[in-house]
Amino acid sequence: MPASPLRPARGLALSLSIALLMSGCAITTPDPRPPTAAPARWQGPLPHGGQLAAALDWWAAVGDPVLVELIAAAQQDNPALAAALARIDQARAAARLAGASLIPRLEANTTASRAKTQMPPPPMAYTSGSASADAVWELDLFGALRRGREAAVARAEAARLQWHDARVTLAAEVAQAYLDLRTCEALVAIYREDHEALARLKELTGRKVASGFGAPADLELVTASTAEGSSRVRGQDAQCRLNRITLAWLTGLEAGALETRLAAGRGQLPQPAGLAVQAIPAEVLAQRPDLAALEQELMAGSLDVGVAQAERYPKLRLTGSIGYSRVRALGESFGGPQWSIGPGLIAPLFDGGRSAALVAQADARFAEAVATWQQRARLAVREVETALVRIDGAEARLGDADTAVAAFQRYQKATETRYETGAGSLFEQEDARRSTLQASGAALQLRAERFAAWLSLYKAVGGGWQAGTAPAAAAARTTSGRP
Repeated sequence: MPASPLRPARGLALSLSIALLMSGCAITTPDPRPPTAAPARWQGPLPHGGQLAAALDWWAAVGDPVLVELIAAAQQDNPALAAALARIDQARAAARLAGASLIPRLEANTTASRAKTQMPPPPMAYTSGSASADAVWELDLFGALRRGREAAVARAEAARLQWHDARVTLAAEVAQAYLDLRTCEALVAIYREDHEALARLKELTGRKVASGFGAPADLELVTASTAEGSSRVRGQDAQCRLNRITLAWLTGLEAGALETRLAAGRGQLPQPAGLAVQAIPAEVLAQRPDLAALEQELMAGSLDVGVAQAERYPKLRLTGSIGYSRVRALGESFGGPQWSIGPGLIAPLFDGGRSAALVAQADARFAEAVATWQQRARLAVREVETALVRIDGAEARLGDADTAVAAFQRYQKATETRYETGAGSLFEQEDARRSTLQASGAALQLRAERFAAWLSLYKAVGGGWQAGTAPAAAAARTTSGRP
């Protein structure tokens, strides 16, 4: 009996019915691993609203335009940021790849061959060729593909947040390098002033020794101190050159362009207004991009557990093909169109514990992600509190340091007068000079320490806080640049 032309259509309808029925079951299948272990989300707005212009406006409040220019240059050209951008591209490509698994895959397939066979006799040579369009669609019965796509999207978002974290870190690094340079330049000025005073003292002592009113040993002592002062200036100058190299590396500026920018404000430390901060609202910590990125990794880890669970269940693939083939042999050719469609079910029976091990591995990675998030959150609180203590301590000591410098300077002036009139000794003058030098350096370092603590606070809160206020919950998430 000839085959009915309706049978292929009935077979196709049956295959589609089975596939749709199993897909419908997948809709009601519960999530094998809901993210119940994840901490409550607390991600806030991005620092500076995610905008470079807003970040530069924030840094402008420091009152040092040179620092703002250097931060802007670093944000435009820095290998660390370029690498972070490349990681975003990789993660987004992975998300697109995971999403592509949810839709049918269509391929074109063409073949042509020339062959010879001994059967049946006599030997026969023939030519065959075919062209077809083949489709494969894996129905996501238990959500493995969907969870894989969602995990990839979460990791792409984590990469984007890490880029923002890199921007905040880079701005703080540039500011710290700038602070180191300005502190170094200020120390050079202090050491040069001390060296000039020693040169005058050496000249005066030489005259006293020549006239018989001073001991030769005094001249040897002041000569040694003068050489020591000269060495101190040269050493500090070398350190300043190293600081400039660091700034050039961070900003990507050529030496000449960098030196032009640094000419203004030489030896002046940046001192932002309202430097003393008594407290930071806890909500501000929510804007830290690193914590937000870890939240996304946490979500991805939870979804990975679902993927591993779903891999333990059967997979249903729907395949189809439509094409044309032709064979030519013994001067004759025959062939025609052909098509096929049907489902295929793959069910794991025994894998030696592989699937169970994959679930256990995903579970362990998720537990590690939770612990990492918790550790980073605690560290964030500690960093903020440490920075606040350092700012407060430096601020409290600065008044005493300035008082000490002023008193030692008056004492040194008095000893200079006594030595010039012959009423004082060189040892008294040398002790006063060293005390003034030490106090001046300590006061300068204390100011640098205070600003460095302020930079630590900037990093600890993820950048861009306003003292006494929390970030707006509805802050814009638009960014400058591709991310």
